[in-house]
Amino acid sequence: MSQSNMYVSLDIGSSTIKVLIGEVDGGSLHVIGVGNVQSAGIRKGSIVDIDATVQSIRKAVEQAERMTGLQVTEVVLGIPSNGVTLQDVKGVVAVNSVNREITDDDLDRVMESAQVMSVAPEREIVNIIPKQFIVDDYDEIKDPRGMIGVRLEMDGTMITTSKTLVHNILRCVERAGLSIREIYLQPLASGTFALTEDEMNHGTAFIDIGGGSTTVSVFWDNRFAATTVLPVGGDHITKDLSIILKTPTEQARKIKHQYGHAFYDDASDDELFEVPVIGAETKDQYSQKYISEIIGVRLEELFELVLEELYRLGIRDLPGGVVLTGGTTKMDGVLQLARHVLNTRVRIHTPEYIGVREPMYSTAVGLIRYASMEDVFFGEGHSEPMGQAYEETAAAPATRKSNGPKQEKDSLIGKTKRFFDSFFE
Repeated sequence: MSQSNMYVSLDIGSSTIKVLIGEVDGGSLHVIGVGNVQSAGIRKGSIVDIDATVQSIRKAVEQAERMTGLQVTEVVLGIPSNGVTLQDVKGVVAVNSVNREITDDDLDRVMESAQVMSVAPEREIVNIIPKQFIVDDYDEIKDPRGMIGVRLEMDGTMITTSKTLVHNILRCVERAGLSIREIYLQPLASGTFALTEDEMNHGTAFIDIGGGSTTVSVFWDNRFAATTVLPVGGDHITKDLSIILKTPTEQARKIKHQYGHAFYDDASDDELFEVPVIGAETKDQYSQKYISEIIGVRLEELFELVLEELYRLGIRDLPGGVVLTGGTTKMDGVLQLARHVLNTRVRIHTPEYIGVREPMYSTAVGLIRYASMEDVFFGEGHSEPMGQAYEETAAAPATRKSNGPKQEKDSLIGKTKRFFDSFFE
């Protein structure tokens, strides 16, 4: 097994923390290790208890390590969309080489030049996504390397988020004994691979229904166009069931997973199940149809909030429809209810990899695939193994490696990580 193709993703969610260990071979992903634990210390995507979050991360990592026998020291980290802003940026540089052939060095410089702009001190740059490169007056170029030109331009999107949010997440990851290989915005990484080419181009809402919140993102013209977070998720359904059925929260969660149905018309009224009552030795009986009304009301409210948010973002039409993912979408009836409320084409995305064929793993899978895609584009690779032997160099910042004779040059995320390292010293 080639260690240079190993990736570990860390998806820190309000409900669960997921760690995937995967090998990317020739563009194909093979998931070999999975860790999935209930998260503690996180509310609506934000850290509220660092120690509790650190313990949850460690437990998830240990689960994945036990499956593979490998020691995880480095992860691809996903950052939630809370407080994220998108800003159009432009970089312009003169081509350096004597023969005017565009190289990796020119690519690095034009992306760096796009960062030379005013960013508020409380904001942190997460990613810069190129929309197109322009060589002299020729636009819509995906990769300008090897072309001949005098001037190289890049139109892109800069993603910034709250410095406090990022620092708290990074503090938890570092305290868990991990270093960071790359950082990506969660819906960017998952949506890029969950959506088809037509959906990316035509205009599609990508909705990730998590435990504590729901992330709504829009992809249009093959680019990441908008993202926002709604403070409603699957945990609110659990709380509703717990209150109305007068049963403990953990029992309500089990009922939701085992008997839950989101679409009242399709729910069963025949089979009854018993529910323990708080403070009583007796158990009450309910049908699936009864709890489907409770679940349906909450999800209908969520989908209406999604419509309002899309309207606020200026989205009036979605030719590509809606793609749902996230742990809550595994429940029966979610697809029918979403089609009924949103009144458009809706499908549910589930990763097609052994061991992670559930919607809850979309982000963790997307982080690995996005990191691999960028490594292929920038020609980056690691010769060190991911496990114990890698510990000695795990703290070093990532670099983009050139195919040409130039020296290795720090990438944006490498510089960002060095800033974080100095922040924590």
